[in-house]
Amino acid sequence: METMKPLSINSYLSASEIERHLENVEFIIMAAPSMMPPSEPQIHFTFFLNTSDPIPREIQPKILEKFCQEHGISGVKHLLSNLERVAFAQTSQETPMPRHLIDDAEANTIPWKLLHIIDFVGESDNFQEAKDGLNGWSYSYN
Repeated sequence: METMKPLSINSYLSASEIERHLENVEFIIMAAPSMMPPSEPQIHFTFFLNTSDPIPREIQPKILEKFCQEHGISGVKHLLSNLERVAFAQTSQETPMPRHLIDDAEANTIPWKLLHIIDFVGESDNFQEAKDGLNGWSYSYN
């Protein structure tokens, strides 16, 4: 049986590196196992939209619906759709890992960028790795 090691963070991108890194990024999708009880959806999704502009409330459900349709996601619960602080961690993976910074003290020590995120739990057969206990992210470029 193969043992999976936790992903370790080596460093974070600086503010200027974040700007360069996001130049042609449309969005980033992250999927991870949910921490919710088994009766709840079992995949935690975060979509990081490459915009710091406020998205009108009436447009946000349409964006979520489009993402869910394109990625086969259903059973959406516990939705957060807002401008939030996002840092980018260098790990052993090829692309930097986006991190939603919730803690103010942590945000004061790590460079970050304000991005619109859509965060929720849901179900999908397209993200088996997350159901198997792994985290992952994928970048979509313009």
